Parts: sequence; C-alpha cells; structure tokens
Amino acid sequence: MFDFFKNRRRQKLRTRPFPDTWRDHISRNAPLCAELPDDRRHELEDLVQVFVAEKNFEGCNGLESTDEMRVTIAAQACLLLLGRDTDFYPRLQSVLIYPTTFVPRMVEEYDDGVIAEYDDPLDGEAWGSGAVILAWDDVLHAASGLRDGYNVVLHEFAHQLDLETGEADGMPRLHDGVDPAAWAETFSREYDRHCRDVDRQRHTLLDAYGADDPAEVFAVVTENYFVRPKALKRKHPDLHARLHEFFG
Repeated sequence: MFDFFKNRRRQKLRTRPFPDTWRDHISRNAPLCAELPDDRRHELEDLVQVFVAEKNFEGCNGLESTDEMRVTIAAQACLLLLGRDTDFYPRLQSVLIYPTTFVPRMVEEYDDGVIAEYDDPLDGEAWGSGAVILAWDDVLHAASGLRDGYNVVLHEFAHQLDLETGEADGMPRLHDGVDPAAWAETFSREYDRHCRDVDRQRHTLLDAYGADDPAEVFAVVTENYFVRPKALKRKHPDLHARLHEFFG
C-alpha cells in the first residue's frame, strides 16, 4: 500500500511543468546533462522533479541552499539513474552542501590500540546512514572540468548506488542485464592493475584515489564513464563494457 501511494505521488511530480530557470541551471552547471538527446533529457527532468521534492537539502557553514544548488546536484545524481528502474537512492535522506572543502575531525584506532586524531579535508563524502556531503565549489567544477575525469557528484552518488546492497564494496545492486561473475572478475582484475600502477607511480587514466579500496575504484570509474567515456573505453575496455551494461 505504501508503494502505491509513493508511486502515485512520484507520477504527479513527474507531470509538473519543468521550470525554465531549472533548465538554465542545468545548462550552465551540468553540461553532461544538458547535452542529452531529447528523450533522455525529458526523462532526466522527470527524475529531477522527484529527487528535489523527496530529498532534504541543507546548506552548511553559513551557506544557504538554493534552487540552483538543488537542481545542479539533482541533475547529475539522476544521470546515474537514467533508463533503469530506480527507487531514487532509497537510503539517502539528506544532501549537505558546504561552500568549499570541509575538514572533519577523524578518529582512527590502530591494531595496537593507539588512537589517532587528524583533520581530513574533503570535497565530498557519502554516508551509509543516509547523507551525501558536497563542497559547492567542487560541484561547479563539473562545468569546466570535463577533461580531467573528475565529478564529485557522480563520485559520491556512485557510492550511494554501491551502498544500496548494504555495504560499499564496489558491487552495486546489479540488474538482469549484468553478469555478476563478469562484473566481479573485471573489477577485481582492474583494481589490482590500478593498485600496481599507482604503487609504481605510473601515469593512470583513473585517479590514484581509486586504489584506496574497491568501492573507490567503482566511484572513480563511474566518473570517467560519464565524463570521458572514449578515453575509458580506449584504456580500460572491459571496465567500460561492464558500466555500459549497468548504466546503458
């Protein structure tokens, strides 16, 4: 019964006229979304209507959340949902927006019992407890940084897809068109390759940050699949093939 009312509400949201000012925000700040063919662009706009209505956006450190911020972030988050059955990141409740890089205080306990505290500057973070945190100036980088493969919104929302299975391990919930064995083999092999390249200080298409763990390499590969797909297909054809099966 709950799903019936949820789907009915979402269908009403999808039929609302899409504001011209929202299209301007997307065109200016999210060029990957603005360049979609008409059918996909209309689908994306429908998804954005629902996402903006359902998720809580909060400005932090004195920043006031605006329609421009909400729509810019929502459009790129929904780019990962196009063409697939989706429940709109069901674990996600809030998007927290900082004006610039935020510096959380980290606490880490080592095997010998020693506890260390340190500052860890971040541009984005995805929490399994229901939040994505973003630095607004880095969100805007997507409008001009199409050559470097970096997109903080795509990266953090790739983590949210990964977390839908309960943990971030580089294996999101796969639909019927994706072979789990092929996915696991490809990502395991390519992750090992990437770690070797980073350890040997070789130049890599993928950001070195992807060597941290399998969840990070999935997020980094997702960025490149959307931002510079031709380079990804040339350098990592198997990874490109797996993501093409997953995202379409």
